[in-house]
Amino acid sequence: EKTGKVLGEFCRCYKEQYGVALFNSVRYEIEGNGGPQAQLLHRKVPLEDHVIYSGNIFQYIEDNKKWRNRFCVVPHNYGLVLYENKLAYERELPPRVLVNSAGYKVLTSVDQYLELVNNSLPGVTPKSGHSPILKCPTDFPLILWHPYARHYYFCVMTGKEQDKWRAVFQDCVRHCNNGISEDSRVEAPAFTDAVRMYRQAKEQYGTWDMLCGNETQVLSNLVMEELLPELRSTIGPRLKGKAPERQRTWIQISDAVYRMVYEQTHAQYDAAMARCEQERPRLESTIRTDMDQIITSKEHLASKIRAFVLPKAEVCVRNHVQPYISSILEALMTPTSQGFAEVREVFFKEVTDMNMNVVNEGGLEKLVEYMEKLSRLAFHPVKMQSCYEKMDQLKLEGLQQRFDVSSTSVFKQRAQIHMRQQMDDAVHTFETLLHQELGKLQGKDDLCKSIQRILERVLKKFDYDSSTVRKKFFREALLQITIPFLLKKLAPTCKGELAKFQELIFEDFASFILVENTYEEVVLQSVMKDIMQAVKEAAVQRKHNLYRDSMVMHNSDPNLHLLGEGIPIDWGEEYPGQPEPEPAGQGDRRRRAKQVVSVIQDDEGALPYEMGSEALLQPGSPGPRGLQDPGVPPSPPGGVKEIREALAQESLGVNVPPEPSLHHAAPAPPKARADVPAEVPRVTPAASPAPGAQGAGTACHQPSDQGTGGDVTPAGPPQPTGTTESGEGVQTEF
Repeated sequence: EKTGKVLGEFCRCYKEQYGVALFNSVRYEIEGNGGPQAQLLHRKVPLEDHVIYSGNIFQYIEDNKKWRNRFCVVPHNYGLVLYENKLAYERELPPRVLVNSAGYKVLTSVDQYLELVNNSLPGVTPKSGHSPILKCPTDFPLILWHPYARHYYFCVMTGKEQDKWRAVFQDCVRHCNNGISEDSRVEAPAFTDAVRMYRQAKEQYGTWDMLCGNETQVLSNLVMEELLPELRSTIGPRLKGKAPERQRTWIQISDAVYRMVYEQTHAQYDAAMARCEQERPRLESTIRTDMDQIITSKEHLASKIRAFVLPKAEVCVRNHVQPYISSILEALMTPTSQGFAEVREVFFKEVTDMNMNVVNEGGLEKLVEYMEKLSRLAFHPVKMQSCYEKMDQLKLEGLQQRFDVSSTSVFKQRAQIHMRQQMDDAVHTFETLLHQELGKLQGKDDLCKSIQRILERVLKKFDYDSSTVRKKFFREALLQITIPFLLKKLAPTCKGELAKFQELIFEDFASFILVENTYEEVVLQSVMKDIMQAVKEAAVQRKHNLYRDSMVMHNSDPNLHLLGEGIPIDWGEEYPGQPEPEPAGQGDRRRRAKQVVSVIQDDEGALPYEMGSEALLQPGSPGPRGLQDPGVPPSPPGGVKEIREALAQESLGVNVPPEPSLHHAAPAPPKARADVPAEVPRVTPAASPAPGAQGAGTACHQPSDQGTGGDVTPAGPPQPTGTTESGEGVQTEF
């Protein structure tokens, strides 16, 4: 009942915002975009048929309270897919768990997790000396915590492994949080504006941490935000048992409710979307026919609201916002600019490394090998981690409370997504230009000089695009911080008077002009001038390598964007190397090994399979058979033993005959998967030239004996898709 009520109110907001967003989209299409043109190319489908990472990790199975070694694959959609073991993955058996990590937090401390669990159910805290809800058998836990959904517990054997898996998990969370497509000019703005309007109607201003995932996940979070306190006060006092048991039960109840809410939300939101889409042709026809009249009517309404609101808004801006804009901007600029500078440095080092090694190791054939690795650099969680970590320095301190910013995570993740995009754009532009040059080159010297020349061109384009992207990010972040604050300040004196402006809107145009939206635009205009001025002054100072707004980079490569429209480059297919002859009977095993090679491993060796899980069993456990998950058919007699023998034989290079499936037959997942080769140490070349400085011309670097590492390879066995976990849990949406 509560879910239906919340969704009903939201759908009304969405229908109103849909008309406004459609009008803005058509107007944008007609009037065009006068912003600066990007110099770098943008890859349309960056990770199709690729896998990000794979490797072994221990997972805690809550139902039998045992730790079990799993083989974890992170496909191109950034879902976490957990298999029984590597053999199950290679045999294309269904995965045990599918996790969509939107809204999760990655924790590396059990104490940090226990603090969050204790806060989730106030008044229920284990007494000193009592067993906590979770014990980790190693010093290197990795926990995925969600305020509403179930939690996932993992651990590894070394600190290096923990750092790598943490980078992978954070990349998954970052990507899944950004689940609302930015390509949509109607549905996405209508949805986010409807969420904002709904929360503001409840007097909830400021940033919202749970605007995470796709539309259904965000709406589920919106419902749970209101439902959970009532649920906690009703059910909390009735929970029985010791404190850890009550906490565990509460997590299960919250997860069950969240799944129910998700299903109901999914159905109602899809129905609301369908109704709006049905109305779209009629609305769009009206907009195109009466565009001039709609614009005139809106400007008339805005002038009336401006006369009423602007004097009050300007006083509020002058007294409460203007003195702090420069402080907020400086807090944003320092870590963001450092992060983009690190992106530039990583790109420079990887290309320079490749250049040195290509010259040293064999020309074009090695170039193809390294370019396949370089082309996925932006999606390598570990290599990109040094860039992302710069945003951890972002602190708004006293400003955070003043402007009702609940957390800086919204800004951190947004900047990190921009970093990844700029890295991929730089890599894609580089490989496109290099691919164009290859037919004209003669010998290694030409290749070396050409790579260096193209690198310098791409770095100049990167500097320009980086400045444009950062300035836009700073403006958006400042608005996101200050506008909710102003709306909250002005609400007591302005919001109640807005109803009288409704009569100024013609009934035929009421679907495209809303008083509330026009009021917010007027408030935005009151502070926009100060924000634009602050960013402009920062660019003039050149403190953070920002270009002035008057600086326009003329396109020195007029045909470059035409090249970007062509067929994606497949280095392996276009320039195939000569494969080494394989010993008889080894082809199948080696082919699988190329597809699935863990990069999550300790320098001293891979994480053990079943031996590791046995070592982690709690005292008195019945052994490996006791680790079988509930809801999954038990293995046949000797099944675990057979797997161990098969794994042992594989590691010795022995062909393993096909064995019966360990599970009941299930439909094979659709085919789209790949994996990652082992990480290769990297030579550290000289520092990259400062932005804007002249490069080294055509001078070649000295060769080194190390290669650039890469971790994303073309597709191998099929990749699972689905919307529910297999026997273990919460809904997912890949």
